Amino acid sequence: MGQKITVEAGVLKVPDNPIIPFIEGDGTGPDIWRATRSVVEFAVRKAYGQSRRIEWKEILAGEKAFKTTGEWLPQATLDAVRDHLVAIKGPLATPVGGGFRSLNVTMRQALDLYACIRPIRWFEGVPSPVRHPEKVNVVVFRENTEDTYAGLEWSAGSPEALRLREFLACELGCRVPEDAGLGIKPISRTATRRIMRKALRHAVDSAQRVITVVHKGNIMKFTEGSFCQWCYELAQDEFGEVVVTEAELASSGLTLPGGKILLNDRIADNMFQQVLTRTDEYRVLVMPNLNGDYFSDALAAQVGGLGMAPGANIGDHVALFEATHGTAPKYAGLDKVNPGSLILSAVMMLEYMVWKEAAEEIVQAVAATIKQKKVTYDLARMMEGADEVSTSGFAEAIVANME
Repeated sequence: MGQKITVEAGVLKVPDNPIIPFIEGDGTGPDIWRATRSVVEFAVRKAYGQSRRIEWKEILAGEKAFKTTGEWLPQATLDAVRDHLVAIKGPLATPVGGGFRSLNVTMRQALDLYACIRPIRWFEGVPSPVRHPEKVNVVVFRENTEDTYAGLEWSAGSPEALRLREFLACELGCRVPEDAGLGIKPISRTATRRIMRKALRHAVDSAQRVITVVHKGNIMKFTEGSFCQWCYELAQDEFGEVVVTEAELASSGLTLPGGKILLNDRIADNMFQQVLTRTDEYRVLVMPNLNGDYFSDALAAQVGGLGMAPGANIGDHVALFEATHGTAPKYAGLDKVNPGSLILSAVMMLEYMVWKEAAEEIVQAVAATIKQKKVTYDLARMMEGADEVSTSGFAEAIVANME
């Protein structure tokens, strides 16, 4: 029988047989979940023998949940993640332009998983559209609960949109077209400070030297501009002993002292150029929700695409690890797609549980497998001499390299 992960005095307490809820996901989710589970279970056995193991607990969301319960996201699923603290999920389907809102966004907001954390790194041998993908070694901290993803929007011509337009026109003197869909972009000091706090804590714990706030505050002055200001404010209030701003460094004419972290900020459109041309100057990026979505995908494109990009949604203690790509329904059940995103998300999960030995086993085996050119079709089509393997075949090759 497994045991629940708990929190004691603010610290995660992980038993040797933790119960980890999982959601298979829609589309290709079951394929990549089976591959991921086999890799994780072997890594845990390799690292710890019989002394540790994971007790998996299936919970439902998405199409499987709807077919079984009539609900896309049962309350029991949210309760299970909240109760067990650590969970993992495959991709979930969301329609574009209508129907229910994103299940991913709903789960993040319902569980207050305010930090979307996406580490992006290159594995030797992975094809890339840039000359030096080895320079990409960045962790994106994306605020997860606000911005345009908060769901405060109304369709053009709806009673709500017309009422809001009337208020904007009559009370605030704003000119808004009659046929406009309307949305509100909330960015708060509270949410900004806590995402910056988590990013700075990561920078300190991992001995990073640079943290960069990415925003469009030159145009959206009171949302993204405030986001930037509040990030600096938090850094000064709580990390003043270790943080040095770019302006302070420039005025002193000195180089960054040892043990200090350089804090700077960049305008979002310029930063898209920076991560291509001056990639190795950036290590920890902090940004509002929409920017974080764009940048994490753009960075992933440099290291093999979303199939090689892991992610986690983390609150104060609850953590939900997930594949960062979509469901790819046309490949569902074909045992074809790259499970790398979910496998590397499981690595993040193991690291979060402080099962670092098992996590490192997987990372080294993934690297070895790619060097051997045993890869799924998305990478094989861009690699000369590749040995194209299936989803399950990629997992088997990883396991073989752990053996």
